[in-house]
Amino acid sequence: MLIHIRNVRKIYRMGSQTISALDGVDLDVERNEYLAIMGPSGSGKTTFMNVIGCLDTPTSGIYALNGKEITELSDDNLAHIRNREIGFVFQTFNLLPRATAFQNVELPLIYGGVSGKERQERVWEALRQVGLEDRANHRPSELSGGQRQRAAIARAIVNRPSIILADEPTGNLDSKAGEDVMEVFGRIHDQGNTIIVVTHEDYIARRTRRIVRIRDGKIESDATKQG
Repeated sequence: MLIHIRNVRKIYRMGSQTISALDGVDLDVERNEYLAIMGPSGSGKTTFMNVIGCLDTPTSGIYALNGKEITELSDDNLAHIRNREIGFVFQTFNLLPRATAFQNVELPLIYGGVSGKERQERVWEALRQVGLEDRANHRPSELSGGQRQRAAIARAIVNRPSIILADEPTGNLDSKAGEDVMEVFGRIHDQGNTIIVVTHEDYIARRTRRIVRIRDGKIESDATKQG
């Protein structure tokens, strides 16, 4: 089991007010699953993504990633988990504007202390996987929106993480570029990667194999496609 979540709650206190963003959530995810987390604004899906991505810790409950209990880890250990176990893809790309596509993809390997020769090989491999090797020396301003997101996907996969976590990955793209990006995710999943996409778009969710819907901090439905 890659992800094991039981009775997870996340409570925020704002002055005298208490907000329950997650209210007893259960979820199991096996390796090589491809699922979407869906829900309306305010449903708790962003908080849920932050918990899965180790960007936030639950108020209570159990979250185990790769058999390791996340809620017991220090901030330094959480940062290590985020760098090694989770590849993030954001709606806004989050690329360094003055760095080339190659340099942006290389960053997680530098943080991870990977040697220069291996870094080169792994960056080129990641760029090839997303079809961007011919744009390696271009800065983000010289790339289209779809190409920027593909660079961000290459950066997410270069460390060979356990999970690729994509937050509204097509939100800033036109429909054609969005379809291209989802094609890339499909190929990456076919190579054995686990992908979780957070989206409010039905056409994006339909590209995945399993759809988890969340509302008012609870899982409303969890459906896996047959075949």
